[in-house]
Amino acid sequence: MYHNMDEKLLLEKLETSMHGLSNKEAKRRLSLYGKNELPKQKTDSILKIFFSQILNPIVLVLIVTVVISFVLNEIVDAVAIIFIILIDLILGTYQENKALKSAEALASLVSPVSNVLRDGKEVQIDSKNLVKGDIVILDSGDRISADLRLISADNFVVDESILTGESLGVEKHIGIAPEDASLFQKTNMVFAGCSVIKGRAHGVVCSTALDTEVGKIAGKVNEIKDAKSPLTIRIDKFSKQISLIIVFLCLILTVVFYMKGYEGSAIFSSVIALAVSAMPEGLPLALTMALTVSSNRMAKNKVIVKKLNSVESLGSCSLIASDKTGTLTVNEQTAKLITTPDGKNYEVTGSGYNDKGIINNINSDIKNIAMLSMINNEATIDYKNNKWNVIGDSIDIAFLFLAKKAKVNNKGIKIIKMIPYESENRCSIVAYELDGQIRCTVKGSVEKVLSFCSKVKKDNILKQNEDLAKQGYRNIAICDGKITKKDLDKLDSLTKLDFKAIVSFLDPIRLDVKDSIKECKTAGLNVLMITGDHPLTAFKIASDLELCNDFSEVVTGDELSKHKDDFDDFVKDKKVFSRVSPIDKLNIVNSLEKQGHFVAVTGDGVNDAPALKSANIGVAMGSGTDVAKDTALMIVMDDSFKSIVKGIKEGRTAYSNIRKVTYMLLSCGFAEVLFFLLAVLFDMPMPLLAIQILWLNIVTDGLQDFALSFEKPEDDIMKEKPRDPKEALFNKGLFSEIMI
Repeated sequence: MYHNMDEKLLLEKLETSMHGLSNKEAKRRLSLYGKNELPKQKTDSILKIFFSQILNPIVLVLIVTVVISFVLNEIVDAVAIIFIILIDLILGTYQENKALKSAEALASLVSPVSNVLRDGKEVQIDSKNLVKGDIVILDSGDRISADLRLISADNFVVDESILTGESLGVEKHIGIAPEDASLFQKTNMVFAGCSVIKGRAHGVVCSTALDTEVGKIAGKVNEIKDAKSPLTIRIDKFSKQISLIIVFLCLILTVVFYMKGYEGSAIFSSVIALAVSAMPEGLPLALTMALTVSSNRMAKNKVIVKKLNSVESLGSCSLIASDKTGTLTVNEQTAKLITTPDGKNYEVTGSGYNDKGIINNINSDIKNIAMLSMINNEATIDYKNNKWNVIGDSIDIAFLFLAKKAKVNNKGIKIIKMIPYESENRCSIVAYELDGQIRCTVKGSVEKVLSFCSKVKKDNILKQNEDLAKQGYRNIAICDGKITKKDLDKLDSLTKLDFKAIVSFLDPIRLDVKDSIKECKTAGLNVLMITGDHPLTAFKIASDLELCNDFSEVVTGDELSKHKDDFDDFVKDKKVFSRVSPIDKLNIVNSLEKQGHFVAVTGDGVNDAPALKSANIGVAMGSGTDVAKDTALMIVMDDSFKSIVKGIKEGRTAYSNIRKVTYMLLSCGFAEVLFFLLAVLFDMPMPLLAIQILWLNIVTDGLQDFALSFEKPEDDIMKEKPRDPKEALFNKGLFSEIMI
C-alpha cells in the first residue's frame, strides 16, 4: 500500500517527516516493534545430532539385538554390535556437525550500518536499529537494510536480483505506483537485501524484519515442511522388511526344531543366535561410511553437504530446476557483439568482468567506439590483490572491459561537460576535447541515439536493433561528432552527430555448463531454467545451452497465473520459466514433484528460498544470500553447475555401494539360516552351536563389508536412467540375487 500513497499521506501514515525521527521516538519504536533482523535458523547441537542418529530404524533393531545377546550371555557378540553402533553414531555426528559448521552463514543479509536522519542530522546507526519512519540516505555501493519508499532519487539504479532473479539493474524513481503493482512494477520502492548500483536517494522505512519482502519469503520458507530423503524412506522400509522376514524365519525354525524333538533351551538359543546372525548389523556403519566417503569427495569438488542423507538424494534426482543468473550464467554483463551501420558484425570473446578476450577483426573504427564507451562512462574498475574490483552500472562496467580488450585509453582527452544517464532521457552525453577539437558522444538506447544523428539510414539501424533484441541481446548505441563551443549549451538537442555502432550485451554462459547439461541428458536427467529475466533473454541463453529449441517452450509468470485450473498440464512440457515470482517458482517445483519427478532446485537469491526448501533437494550457490544457504541441503561453493553434476555422480555411487554392502550382508545372513534349515529338514543334527553361529557372523561379515563403501563409481553410472525414488532397497532383484 505504501507504493500507492502520495508523499504527504505517506509521511503522515508513518508519523514522520523529511527531517527523520527524533532519537527518543526511534528508541520507543525499537522497543515496541523489535530489531530489524531476520530470525537466524537454529543449528542443532552435537548432542541432538548424536541422538537423532540413534532413531535410525536399523540402529533401533540392533539395540534390541544387543539386549537379547546379553540375555543369552553372548557378551562377545553384544560388545561387537555395541562397538559398531557407537562408531556409526560418532562418524555420522562428526560428519553432519562438520558440514553444518562449514555451511554457517558467512555474512548477514542486511548491511551492518545505515545512514539515517535523526533529529534532522545525518548519523550512522546499526541497521538492526532501523524502525518504521526512519529516513535512510542511500549511495552507490550501499546494501539496503529495510523496505523503503523513495522520497528523492538522483540517477538511482538498484540490483534486485536476489528478489526477482532479474540480472539487470532496475531504475528507481519517486512518484506513485499503481495500487495493483507487482514487485517488478514498484519502481518507487527499494527492498531489504538489495544493493545500490549507482546514484543517490532518500527513502522512508516502511517495513522491517519479517514484514519486509525478504522477511515474508523467510516466513513462507518456515511453513514448508522438510521432506524425508529417499534413503531414509528406503531404510525405514528395509528395516521393517528385514525384521518381518527374520521373525518369520525364526517361527519356521522354532516349529521345525520342536517337531524334531529338540529341547526348548537349545531351540531358543539357536533360533535367537540365528536371528542375530541374520541381522545386518554392519549396515548402519557401512551406510554412514559410504555417504561420508561420497560427501568428502563432493567437498573436494566444492560441494558442502549439510545432511549425509542428502548425498543420496542428489543422486536420486530426475530433474534439475536451475536458476539462470549466477548458476548457468556468470551474472556479469559482457559485450558480445559490435554492429556497425554498414551491417558488419565484430564478435567479442571472453566472459564476465575481466580483460580476457579479444575483438575479432578489430580496426581503428572499432577501437574508436571502445574509446568513446570509456569516455562516456560512470563506472570504475580497479585491479587489486589479483582481482578486479568494480563499482557502477553493469553495462558501464562491461564497456570499460570492452575498452581493455580493445587496448585503448582516454589519455589526452579532456572532459568538458557531462550529462549523466537518466531513465527519462535514456542516454548519457559527454562533450570532450581531443587534438584541439571539441567533440560530443552520446550513449544510450538505439532510438534515442538515432535522434542525435544525421546521414544514417534509420530504418536499417532500427531493423538491426530489432533482430538483435529477438536474439536476447541488450543493445546500447553510440554516436559521436564534432561540435562548436556554442553547442555546449544545447548538448541534449544536437542532431548532426555520426551513428557509430550498436554494442550488444549478454550475461554470458559459464564455460563448463554446456558440457555438464549434455552429461545430464546422457544420465536421463531433465534440466529446466527458471529465471526472473526477460523471456527473450532467457530463450537466447536456453537455446545456446540446447535446453530448448522453440520459443513455445518458454513461459512467463503472467501466463502461469492464467492456468491455475490446468497448471500441471500447462507446465509439464515447458523448458524455460521467465519473469517468475518466488511463489511461481514454488508452484512450479510442487507441480513437477506431483508429476513424479524427484526435483533438485538450484538458486542463490532470497527469491529462490521457498523452492529450495520445498524441493526434494535444494542446492544453494556459495556466493548467494544467507537465506538461500540456510534453506538448502547443499551449498556449491564455486557456483559451478558442473559441481552439481559431479555431486549427482557421487550420490549414485554412494547408493550403488550401499546396495553392494546390503547384498553381501544379507547373503551371509540368509546362507547361515538356510544352512541350518536344510540340515534340520534332512534329519541331520543341528550343525552349529549358538556361540559358533555368532563367531561365524563376526568373522564373515563383521567389518570387512566396509571396504565396499570405498568402491569407485562404475564407468557407466552416468549413463543409467534415474532410479525411482520409491524403489525399495530390498527389491525383487536383490532378493533373487541373494537366493541364488
